[in-house]
Amino acid sequence: MAISGLVITYNEEKNIEKCVEAMFKVCSEVVIVDSFSTDNTVEIAKSKGAKVYSQKFLGDGPQRAFGVPFCKNDWILNLDADEFLDTDAEEFILSETFLKNNSDAFYFRFKNFLGEKLINFSGWYPDNKIRFFNKLTAHPSADSVHQKIISKNPQKINVHILHYGSNSFHQIIAKKNQYSDWHAKQLFDSGKRVNCFKPVLNGMVSFVRCYFFKKGILNGLDGLTFAIIQGFFSYIKYVKLIQLQVEANQKK
Repeated sequence: MAISGLVITYNEEKNIEKCVEAMFKVCSEVVIVDSFSTDNTVEIAKSKGAKVYSQKFLGDGPQRAFGVPFCKNDWILNLDADEFLDTDAEEFILSETFLKNNSDAFYFRFKNFLGEKLINFSGWYPDNKIRFFNKLTAHPSADSVHQKIISKNPQKINVHILHYGSNSFHQIIAKKNQYSDWHAKQLFDSGKRVNCFKPVLNGMVSFVRCYFFKKGILNGLDGLTFAIIQGFFSYIKYVKLIQLQVEANQKK
């Protein structure tokens, strides 16, 4: 069964060579949708045999959806440039186990790393996400941030993706700050409105869940730090939404 690899990129020259090479282990083609990178991402991807299409960034979901028609195979492995199949996920795909049931999309478990350190606490594991789906019945959502795969019969399986998303707390915080901007705008555009209690409540609930119920308390200072980060950005997302509400009311 031939599989297409799909990756969205922007300035990923540090990861893209390894990403494309890894995807070709299980895919017959690799399709890159690049948001006009200013580094050597495109050149490197093409040199490793990937097909590259340029598109101004439309948001997480729409950008992935843009790439789906360029994939010639029905089954699509949709990873980010800093995500790699663990050996159990490679075996799952190469064995064609996915063809033996009626599922059209599969949730993989994410092993998230800070540098080389596995963060398997404070809500960062198993962090299930669909990264493998059949385009005939499943597709990326229109969400601009934290998109989902809309499918008829998804299945969670115990195989893993290795995610090397950040090398420092500075990178984590910068990314979450950007995501909170996008998420607040997405909520505002969808008609979501909140009062001043929402940020506080969500921030507190997120912290308590990550620190006490997601093993943060068992992991020392790192556990506390990641729980605080999760709680703060749950809080700030809704603060930014309230700011958008205020700005909209001032324009009336």
